[in-house]
Amino acid sequence: MADEQYWLMKSEEDEYSIDDLARDGKTRWVGVRNYEARNLMRDQMRPGDLILYYHSNAKPSGVVGLARVASESYPDHTQFDQESRYFDEKATEEEPRWFLVDVEFVARFPRVVPLKEIKANPELSEMTLVRRMRLSVQPVRPEEFRIVKEMAEG
Repeated sequence: MADEQYWLMKSEEDEYSIDDLARDGKTRWVGVRNYEARNLMRDQMRPGDLILYYHSNAKPSGVVGLARVASESYPDHTQFDQESRYFDEKATEEEPRWFLVDVEFVARFPRVVPLKEIKANPELSEMTLVRRMRLSVQPVRPEEFRIVKEMAEG
């Protein structure tokens, strides 16, 4: 299908791991506070899109599984919660600044695909993960998705 879209979403393993997602089945992807990542979730992600689930600040950091976008985007409730570390005093219910999508578990890969291996693969040299490390939500080209998935399945 030509309109299939793929993404990579990062979470710290001790913050919300692939095992947490497997246990919960589905979660709200709260707390994204980067405008580019927000715009991707708000404007481009669609239910059914597949996600490479990436553990950052792990040993090793890498792609650990698959998830799926499970909702259209909607305002991130944490921006309105003064007790939340994601509170944004400029956000209002009428004009929310931050959006999220629901993400559902698909699979844990049989092996982690470490960042080191991704960077070493010449076919992945243009991947956003390699070029712009810090972006927590990023597009993945269909060919990159296929290659990483094959690397994970060993």
